[in-house]
Amino acid sequence: MKSSLVRQTLILVALASLPGIGQALYFRDKVSWQSPVPASEMVTVAQARAWGGNAIWVDARPDVEFEREHIPGAVLLNEDRWNELLPRFLATWSPEKRVVVYCSSQSCNASREVARRLRDEAQLKNVFVLQGGWEEWLKKK
Repeated sequence: MKSSLVRQTLILVALASLPGIGQALYFRDKVSWQSPVPASEMVTVAQARAWGGNAIWVDARPDVEFEREHIPGAVLLNEDRWNELLPRFLATWSPEKRVVVYCSSQSCNASREVARRLRDEAQLKNVFVLQGGWEEWLKKK
C-alpha cells in the first residue's frame, strides 16, 4: 500500500513537471539569465580599442585565467579578491580614463558585477562592459 502511494506521487510529480521542462527546453535560447546591462554601459571591442590609451582594461576573470592570458595591459580585478585588488586598480585609474571590464564571454556575469561595484562602491564614472568578453577580443585580435 505504502509503495503504491509513493509510486503514484512520483508519477504525478513527473507528469506535472513535463510542461515546465518542455517550456524550458523550447525557450532555452530566448531567456537571458544575466543581469541586464543598458546599452549605454556596453562597449564593443572596436569602440574600446579606438579609445587607445584613454581606456583601462579590467579583467574580471579568475586569477588562473588572467595568468594564462589577458588583454595586454589589463588589470586583474575580480570578485574573489575584490578588497585586495581594488586598491591596485585605483592606483592605475584616473578620472579622464574609461574603464572596460571583461570576463570570459557574453554569458559571463562577472564583468557585469565588477562594473556595477566600480560604479556603486568606488563611485567611478565611465565604466563599461565589453560586449562578448574575452571570447570576442580573441575573435577580433
